[in-house]
Amino acid sequence: MNEKPNLIVDLTFAFSLKIIEFTEKLEAQRKFNMANQLFRSGTSIGANVCEAQGAQSKVDFKHKCKVAYKEAEETRYWLRLCEKADSYPFEPAMLNDIESIVKVLGKIISSTN
Repeated sequence: MNEKPNLIVDLTFAFSLKIIEFTEKLEAQRKFNMANQLFRSGTSIGANVCEAQGAQSKVDFKHKCKVAYKEAEETRYWLRLCEKADSYPFEPAMLNDIESIVKVLGKIISSTN
């Protein structure tokens, strides 16, 4: 793995760690379906971003970033459900984090030719 600072790699890795902790809280409250959905989509963002770092071409890089973007949008959806559902835990900072990730990925996608 490249050790140079990379904003989106760093953001998505840190977010994945937060997702792991948050889904453990969901599981402790027996919210297994939501925990599974969030774990899969939330950690997939960073996995796709890391995969993009080794892309074979700009087209491949952009495609992998688009997949990460879609996963981020899905994760935002699950977090918003947690926010609105009375019996679910919610951490506002995580919603802020995913908003930042969506913006950065959107910028990367729009600026990659």
